[in-house]
Amino acid sequence: MIPVAGVEGQVVAVLGLGRSGLASVAALRAGGAQVVAWDDGPEAEARALGAGATLRNLTRAGALDDVAALITSPGIAHLFPEPHPAIAAALVAGVPVDNDIGLFFRSLGSGDWVDFDSPPRVVAITGSNGKSTTSALLHHVLRSADKPAQLAGNIGRGVLDLDPPVDGEVIVLELSSYQTELARALTPDVAVFTNLSPDHLDRHGGPGGYFAAKRRLFSEGGPDRAVIGVDEVEGRFLANQLAQGPGDDRVIRIATSKLTGPGWQVFARKGFLSETRKGRQVASIDLRAMPGLPGQHNHQNACAAYAAARALGVAPRVIEGAFQSFAGLPHRSQRIAEIGGVAYVNDSKATNVDAAAKALSAFDRIRWICGGLEKEGGLDGLAAAAGSVVKAYVIGREAASFAMKLKGVEAEICTDMGTAVARAAAEAEPGDTVLLAPAAASFDQYDNFEKRGEDFAAQVAKLPC
Repeated sequence: MIPVAGVEGQVVAVLGLGRSGLASVAALRAGGAQVVAWDDGPEAEARALGAGATLRNLTRAGALDDVAALITSPGIAHLFPEPHPAIAAALVAGVPVDNDIGLFFRSLGSGDWVDFDSPPRVVAITGSNGKSTTSALLHHVLRSADKPAQLAGNIGRGVLDLDPPVDGEVIVLELSSYQTELARALTPDVAVFTNLSPDHLDRHGGPGGYFAAKRRLFSEGGPDRAVIGVDEVEGRFLANQLAQGPGDDRVIRIATSKLTGPGWQVFARKGFLSETRKGRQVASIDLRAMPGLPGQHNHQNACAAYAAARALGVAPRVIEGAFQSFAGLPHRSQRIAEIGGVAYVNDSKATNVDAAAKALSAFDRIRWICGGLEKEGGLDGLAAAAGSVVKAYVIGREAASFAMKLKGVEAEICTDMGTAVARAAAEAEPGDTVLLAPAAASFDQYDNFEKRGEDFAAQVAKLPC
């Protein structure tokens, strides 16, 4: 656990008692705070008491009168579409609002660090797509290089649940826009921006607010090194804002097309990753045979993880060996079976159009299982990537409406996962890939994308061998 610094003797309120909220309660108490907590769910009292907090309805008048700070969980809206009533009251009362990420960064250092030969470092990774794979891949590279490392944030453990870092350790954090937007302290040693595509627009008040939330990771604390994906204009703008000139190697640009110039660059082209510095290639890796990194989107993830690892001093050949042994993450281009020459791939994490389009571009002859709770922006962005789709099998409560928007793709309305898998399997031929890449949220039928992916795997397991 990382005890929270600077709260001894203070009353601190925690809003939301999920994973991050409960970890915040424990870390605040370890730092000497008196914690009051509130959750809108039915088990709020039991959760608060179990965590050692006092339950207090933070939406009632006067509930924040003695409170020094309000710590909120990332899923709770604090600005758009409208603030939660407790947060709205804190804004009026002038009570500082923060989250567990802010508490982590302000509390990480300790007196023990003066005795370390190599102070611990933090790599924080954000972006629209690929940040989980990039985070896990970087963590795998570091462990393969025999460097102590922990993985947390939007993946794995909560940040305040981490063990205090040891000499030379690296903490790898995956951070969502919900987490970066509100944190009052953001001071990573290395910050990574993978890419940007429309997502969570209602929460951020539009694309500008969404990009601004991501940008805070780079503007608030000023990382020593910034790894920036420049495939989109927002990334190019961010790199331009951070660099003092074309040769400033504090900024490492990454892309899925060839980059030129005097700076530090990592790009993947036709399956080959190249690192260039001062206009010269210094390393190259063939990504095409990496089993855990299929497709161009995973090659972009590889570039980001490679660049961050190089910024931490890991040698190219060590990185290449780690890439080869990386097994991938569940629900992210995860090959779960091959039956009768047909591959079954679970990419349930492809919850938006851009992620689904990248998944579609990674395979030939696709039997595509898609659908769910459609996000803002429509499905037009899928058209260019759907050329390899033989047929779509649409799930979700609004499957018929979703299917009508798949332009140029033969679609069958299946509604549920069991029907979709059975129909795709019955029509698939050797060499086909049955791909779950929903291009939609899961909440119309599942609690989360993990449950959706698990259902896909369970239905595939029922198929005759």
